[in-house]
Amino acid sequence: MDSIRLGHTIRTTRKALQLRQSELASVAGVSVRTLSEIENGKDTAQLGLVLKVLDCLGISVALEIPPLPPTPAAEA
Repeated sequence: MDSIRLGHTIRTTRKALQLRQSELASVAGVSVRTLSEIENGKDTAQLGLVLKVLDCLGISVALEIPPLPPTPAAEA
């Protein structure tokens, strides 16, 4: 998922919950400007702030981490 899709998901969810940006920003502890930047897909948004907003909207994030190749020490 890229920052544009993530921002769109946040905006769509916020609107579905009938929240104004100022309301969500207040609950999440971020500024309205920060929330606007997140919703607009700005790449420089701080991850911690994005996670706060997602949490307030009830959106969870799952990471898919590919398996790491074995290290030489593990093979011995």
